[in-house]
Amino acid sequence: MSSLKKSKLSASAVRDYFSFPLVTAAFFIITFMSSHDMLNKRMQGLLVPVCCYIVMALSLNLTVGIMGELSLGHAGFMSLGAFTGVVVSQSLIDSVPNDILRLVIAIVAGALIAAVGGFLIGLPVLRLRGDYLAIVTLAFGEIIMDIVNCLIVGHDKNGLHIIFNFKGEKTVADLNLAENGTAIIKGAQGAVGTKTIATFTAGFLIIMLTLFLVLSFIRSRTGRAVLAIRDNRIAAESMGVNVMKYKMIAFVLSTTLAGMAGALYGLNFNMISADKFNFNTSILVLVFVVLGGLGNMLGSIIAATVLYILPEALRGLADYRMLMYAIVLILVMLATNNPKVRNLFVKILPKRKSKEGAQ
Repeated sequence: MSSLKKSKLSASAVRDYFSFPLVTAAFFIITFMSSHDMLNKRMQGLLVPVCCYIVMALSLNLTVGIMGELSLGHAGFMSLGAFTGVVVSQSLIDSVPNDILRLVIAIVAGALIAAVGGFLIGLPVLRLRGDYLAIVTLAFGEIIMDIVNCLIVGHDKNGLHIIFNFKGEKTVADLNLAENGTAIIKGAQGAVGTKTIATFTAGFLIIMLTLFLVLSFIRSRTGRAVLAIRDNRIAAESMGVNVMKYKMIAFVLSTTLAGMAGALYGLNFNMISADKFNFNTSILVLVFVVLGGLGNMLGSIIAATVLYILPEALRGLADYRMLMYAIVLILVMLATNNPKVRNLFVKILPKRKSKEGAQ
């Protein structure tokens, strides 16, 4: 029995760490296809967003699958990273002309702001039980969207200029920018005129970093404590596990990764508005996690990739596109809930290990 248990753990580990060579192979194949004009412009335009949504799915799986808490406002943390990254990048165009360095700084800034937001949200909510986190994160996402719609930000030689246009009476002119100043965020219009510096290579590196952080966390002492809390909170508390501490670490890590994805996403478009990060985006990422399998990081990568590209691939079907998309979602859900299909890729390895253990 013990050997069979170890074999199941080994199979799970092999499945998760198989994500690294799979993502690497996909990166080189897609890069080769792109360099040889084997991808049309529409598909090339999806490469960076797909990377961002893969990171979002992995980070949300950490909250939903590993920690066992439901978050319905994950797009809110993504928006924090997106608009922070845009403001930082646009503000540093003159002082940091190197696009790669500026992209790294913007991603780090977006991750830090999202981490602060996650800490402030988690501080009161993670002490509670039940669906409170889902309700609060849902409200948080809507609040962030409303704040950005009222935010006017510009930059000139004197630094940043920020106005909160709550009454709708102020415009970019009220920033009183210098002659060479630029408006970065224009209220409900969002971030306009952003210099796009996001690349597919950067998206690949962020996916690899996210995979490393998430898988290392799961198999660390902290990760095992979080799993114990998820499985039986009372038993974990009786063994001296600090529930609030470990849940906070997991939640802040999840929001930090969402901020990284948001910063990369924001710097991939010339214009981006707060409406892009609404409740529907959070539900979309949650669908990726559920269909990929709770706690299954490889499944999250595959689900995010396929389900994000699928609507574009079905665009030729015109009015039937979303109908076909819904049918595919139902079929995938039925398949992933079938034990035979779910264990298909890990079926051979446990048997082999169990036989070796018996010998």
